[in-house]
Amino acid sequence: MMAGRWFDTKVDKMAFSSLPTFLLALAALPMASAHDHSSTHIEEGQAISVDPIDTTLWIHIFVQMFAWGVIFPLGMVLGIVKSRWHVPVQVVGTALAILGYALGHMHGGREFRHDNVHSKFASPISLLLFAQILMGIYLKLHLEKGINGKIRRFVKIGHGIVGKALPVLSWTQMLFGGITALGFCQGDHVGQCLAHFIMGSAFIAYGILLTILLVVGQLWIRRTGRSQEFFDSAVIAAWGMVNTFTEHRWGTAWVKNDWQHTTMGVIWWCAGLAGVWLSRDRDGRPQRNFIPGFVILITGWAMSAHPQDLMISAETHKMFGYTLMAAGATRIIEVSFVLRDLPGLTEEGRETSSFQYVPVFLLYASGFLFMGATEEQMALVASSGMDHVAYILILYSLAFLVFLFTNVLLGIYDRNSTPALPSKEIANGRLGPRVNGNVPVRDAQEFELEGLMSDDEEDGVRRLREDDSLNSPSTIGKNSDGVAH
Repeated sequence: MMAGRWFDTKVDKMAFSSLPTFLLALAALPMASAHDHSSTHIEEGQAISVDPIDTTLWIHIFVQMFAWGVIFPLGMVLGIVKSRWHVPVQVVGTALAILGYALGHMHGGREFRHDNVHSKFASPISLLLFAQILMGIYLKLHLEKGINGKIRRFVKIGHGIVGKALPVLSWTQMLFGGITALGFCQGDHVGQCLAHFIMGSAFIAYGILLTILLVVGQLWIRRTGRSQEFFDSAVIAAWGMVNTFTEHRWGTAWVKNDWQHTTMGVIWWCAGLAGVWLSRDRDGRPQRNFIPGFVILITGWAMSAHPQDLMISAETHKMFGYTLMAAGATRIIEVSFVLRDLPGLTEEGRETSSFQYVPVFLLYASGFLFMGATEEQMALVASSGMDHVAYILILYSLAFLVFLFTNVLLGIYDRNSTPALPSKEIANGRLGPRVNGNVPVRDAQEFELEGLMSDDEEDGVRRLREDDSLNSPSTIGKNSDGVAH
């Protein structure tokens, strides 16, 4: 009888503990099904029908953006810090993704071509999510004996890689969704769309990486034995090489902005190589330099002078150029004057200056401005009656939201992965705890004399304090009565 009761209890516990994994597996099953939409109302040569986007499709858009753009990145960070909320958050994200996926097949209104890029990319990203869920279930089962002990290590690595890649792939799929919903980037517009969305996303990614290094990565940079400008300059040089040979179709006539795009690639790899060389001083030690900031500044100047057909396009490109120039200039000021060529403000790498966030945020804004400045988008905004001021403010608002979310995720990571450091309490610029709103006299005297006493004097004061504590009557009860609980 007792054995039966014990068995029933174990089964109940196993069923309860396996519920999240069961939901994960159940939610992953429909993700690999094929897209199927009607396209009978699409005119010849068009990518979408003239019908408006209905409510169901709007709900699909917002649910998927919330699931893939907010919940899954949050779950990724919780998984990195091994939080107990990792699995519940991912379960919620998967359930929302399933709901959004179903709504995407139930909508009416606007129709899309079957071969659109958004539906094509849905299958591989859904399969990756399914694989991620399976690996998560395997790791959750804690199978570590026999062959599982060897497999588990590789599954853990794969789970980490896929989990960190999913936010990037989700960003790509959301861009594809916007392009598909509006019927953009078809025919002759493909090249310009690629340039704007890839370069714009690169600026945002650069801003995110700088945010990570600023908030939680300063010590990592020091451990590499390289300055941050070494990595920045190496990427700039590589990117410049690619741009030099891809911005113009070699063998054809030079048209429109080919000269500007190609020479911009040339200065990137030339300056990038110079930045790599200057990243070490004459003794081989890591050294900061101005090169990455200058490259960003000169790129902004070049982009602000880009000739445009529409007034709103010219104003948007001009604001993009000014924003990028400001990012480069403030980056140079940060390295040369705020940090004075040092890796950070402090040795422990935990303090930052408010000014250090300025070039970082401006990179976010630059990315959104450039992504929002394609020919088709500019024509759409111009026909809507919206002026360039309102449009630019909307793009800046989006930049602030992504900047905020990135810092929130980094804050969650930092608070859950870094041990609490002992620190002196500071109240209104004064050291020491406050008792009934007053700073204790002894702490106030120490604060005023700090830095003026020699080591011997400090030892004498410390011994005097110990003697006073032995000879003075106890005030524990009195003090504790006066402290608010």
